[in-house]
Amino acid sequence: MRYVSTRGRAPAVSFIEAILAGLAPDGGLYVPESYEDVSGRRKAFALGHFTGAALLVLAPLKGGTEGADAAAVNRAYLGEPSVSPYHPHWPSVVTPLVQLRPGAWALELFHGPSLSFKDVAMQWIAQLYEQELARSDRRLTVVCATSGDTGGAAVEAFKATDRVDLFVLLPKGRVSEVQRRFMTASGAANVFALEVEGDFDACQALVKGLFADRDFAQSASLSGVNSINWARIMAQSVYFQIAAHTLGAREPVHFSVPTGNFGDAFSGYVAKRMGAPIGMIGLAVNENDILARALATGRYQRGAASHATLSPAMDIQVASNFERMLYEALGRDGLHVARLYDQFAQSGGFDIPESALATMRETFFAIATGDAETLEVMQNYATGPRAYYACPHTAVGLAGWRGAQTLPAGQCVTLATAHPAKFPETVAQATGHTPPLPARCADLFDRPEASHPIAADLTQVKRFIRERSRAWTPS
Repeated sequence: MRYVSTRGRAPAVSFIEAILAGLAPDGGLYVPESYEDVSGRRKAFALGHFTGAALLVLAPLKGGTEGADAAAVNRAYLGEPSVSPYHPHWPSVVTPLVQLRPGAWALELFHGPSLSFKDVAMQWIAQLYEQELARSDRRLTVVCATSGDTGGAAVEAFKATDRVDLFVLLPKGRVSEVQRRFMTASGAANVFALEVEGDFDACQALVKGLFADRDFAQSASLSGVNSINWARIMAQSVYFQIAAHTLGAREPVHFSVPTGNFGDAFSGYVAKRMGAPIGMIGLAVNENDILARALATGRYQRGAASHATLSPAMDIQVASNFERMLYEALGRDGLHVARLYDQFAQSGGFDIPESALATMRETFFAIATGDAETLEVMQNYATGPRAYYACPHTAVGLAGWRGAQTLPAGQCVTLATAHPAKFPETVAQATGHTPPLPARCADLFDRPEASHPIAADLTQVKRFIRERSRAWTPS
């Protein structure tokens, strides 16, 4: 399988080249040249065996040897035979479905090491990197901008890898204390948490600036693991496949996806393209509603600044993975995408062509939810004999079913993206209950911390990385 840029100005590359680079040299995002329909293996997906399902999805998108793929997947989700680093009830489940009400389910994605859906992909990416770097005897500098959960998942995945130095850029004061501790209390010498004076969009702009400096990126052997990295998208598409095939024997399954950067939602689209019985995919956003506005008005327009909300991981005004969907909706016309994003860089917005907007609306709908309603949803689901405690992001997803009566018949699945204990103050505010951390990370607040305050200044960030990266080789 070869990978092409969404902006059509870069040569096709291999899977390994695409994921190690993260971003294409023309500024675009990598996507596969084609998608293979794997729905003929429905029974294998419906069994819910995560490693087996993962191999069915990853093989046609990745290529390579079956043995090496199986080894990487097994290490990511199984670990040592006697102890699973991912989920205590392995092998029965990695991403369990929990019924909330008749026809309504939560797909729990937070049973990984950092209690976030990001673990599902990040654990596998770390294994891929380690495997490839050992084969080529290389080191790598991995950078990551985070609105809360990506950073913790990256730290948990890469903290034990010898060939990677990880630099996490998090917005100071804009993540929960539990989220922050997963980034600052790893105790790993190869992990650096940079607390940036700014919001997530500022962190993301810094990361894009690092990659835009080709000489710096080459000298640092730079790679990124944000949702712009294709490996994140394909790994996350696995749980959409499993849930859809488990519940979709008679009718397509609809999903509500709490989202800010559009990565997880695009993973659902990939699963649908590969034959999963998926109906509509809801983009459940908070007050940072660029995606909802885009689908409603046809105008993709950056807001003045991101709003701080109770669901901080979604406080994003530039949804990077929207570019991938635009590319598909425009019939894979990369040069058209490039022109629109050149316009976005100049003016902060562009009009989505009508045909592309119509294509998007065939699969996606969007609902924006404010903080007051988020708290109300959390309280409602925690009340009664089948009490369910949801994190604020999951609650935004649950609120995304407003107007669900307009959807075609089918089961409805909300992605539960983070453990409620990652946001104890908000859960307690809504429900009166403070959820405890799981036993495996109950000592999180007793671990020593290490973090580095830094201005949202590209020159300072470059200097910090240059002085600490073991991969650095002056050009």
